[in-house]
Parts: sequence; structure tokens; C-alpha cells
Amino acid sequence: MSSTADDAPTIHATEVGDSGPRVVFLHGLFGQGRNFTQAAKALVPDLRSVLVDLPNHGRSAWTEEADYVVVAEVVATWLRTTYGGEPVHLVGHSMGGKVAMVLALAHPDLVDRLVVVDISPATSDGAGEFEHLLGALAGVDLTMLERRGDADEQLRGTINDERVRGFLLQNLRSGSGDSGFRWQANLDLLRRELADIGGFPDLDSTFDHPVLWMAGERSRYVLPEHEPAMRRLFPRTTLVTIKGAGHWVHSEKPEAFVSALRVFLTAADR
Repeated sequence: MSSTADDAPTIHATEVGDSGPRVVFLHGLFGQGRNFTQAAKALVPDLRSVLVDLPNHGRSAWTEEADYVVVAEVVATWLRTTYGGEPVHLVGHSMGGKVAMVLALAHPDLVDRLVVVDISPATSDGAGEFEHLLGALAGVDLTMLERRGDADEQLRGTINDERVRGFLLQNLRSGSGDSGFRWQANLDLLRRELADIGGFPDLDSTFDHPVLWMAGERSRYVLPEHEPAMRRLFPRTTLVTIKGAGHWVHSEKPEAFVSALRVFLTAADR
């Protein structure tokens, strides 16, 4: 489904399940809502899921800036328009986790419970890695592509990991007729505003609803020095560490991820 309000950018989302409280998933940089399809199916019938393509990703519209306050407002407007202001559970991973935190702080009436997956309300390390990936994608000569595999071949020299290339290439789409290939993600904007994407806005509000802060044991995006800021903004935070997981908790340890979600989102209010 896709919808918009007035002049707000269009948001594309897919729903999975038709019973239980609604859970809205927000993906990370380079991702799409469908990255959470496996988790959404596993939550049926206890919960119904909404898999959102964030602005500048997937089939959602592009914006003129990637500022978290701006993106959170776009998603909040879409939620209010689509579900009539009914509160939802909000789950965000990485960049999507920062969007989710900002949205919950700005619009607590729209969020029942919040799940933040392997990210903190702080400046994130790894900007150099993402700059490298964005540069590699920008270097692909789209005019030379006859098939998706050609793009994979072009990326082999700069991105060694086949899984990473496959994840990034989900953003490549072939046009109709002779229009060739194009990137769905707004690569120019993401590259230009990568510093803002790696940061976090200075906010002084609080979100006084239950929050699950999920960290990968092998990741460095959730560290002890991040905890004071997290608990200041989200005083009802519970921190859970998923053993053996890195940054991609939901894909590396899917059963543990789904189990933690189900327990937290279906438990009686504390």
C-alpha cells in the first residue's frame, strides 16, 4: 500500500497478518521494508506487521534532506493519515532505529511500545564504511548493464563480501523498455548527508512508554557510554543483548530476534 497526506512524500508499505496489535518496522540504511518479511511472518497471528520503505529508499518517495527530524515527521504524518492516529508498536533497526526514536519523542501519542535494534541516540561509528559503500554504488556504470549480474561484477573489485553486494543490489531496478537500470535509493542525497545520518539530533524530550533496546553481542553500535543518553530520553528502557549477533540482529539471529519481540510486545504493561 502507498499513501500520502497533502504534499507529504508518499510512503510505501506492505502489511503482513490481519490480527493482533500493529507493529511498524523501519529498516536501516540501504534497506527496505521487506528486510523484515521473515520476522513479520513469524509474528503471525499474535501481531500484524507493517513493513515500511523509509523515504529515499525502496518504493517510497525521495525527500530534499535526510535529517532525522524531517524523516520522522514524514513517517508520523503517514501513520496518522493511514491509521487515524491509533498508536502502533514501532521497531527500528540502525538508521530506522534513529528515525523511530525521534518519532517517539516527537509524537508519543502515535507509539505504544518502542523497539530500538542495535543503534544508540548518539553519533555512530562506521561512517567511513558507509562512505565506501555509497562510493562503490555511485561508481557502477548503469549504461553498461544488461543484467543485474553485470552490476555485481562491477562491484566485486570494491566490495568483497558477496552477501553485502547482494543486500546493496536489492536497490537496483530495471526500467521498462529501453530505460535501463536505476537505483531506487537516493544515493546522491544519502552520500551528501551521511554525516547527519551518522549523528543524532539534540533533543530534550522524553518518551515514557516501555522501550526494548536490543543489541548485538558482537556489534559496537550499543556501548556502555551510550546508556546514560538512552535512559535519559527513554527512562523505561530494558536492554537485551542477543548472543552471537552482530549489527544485523534480525537476519543473523532471527529466532532470538522474533522471540524477544513477541515477549516484549505481547506482555502486559509494566
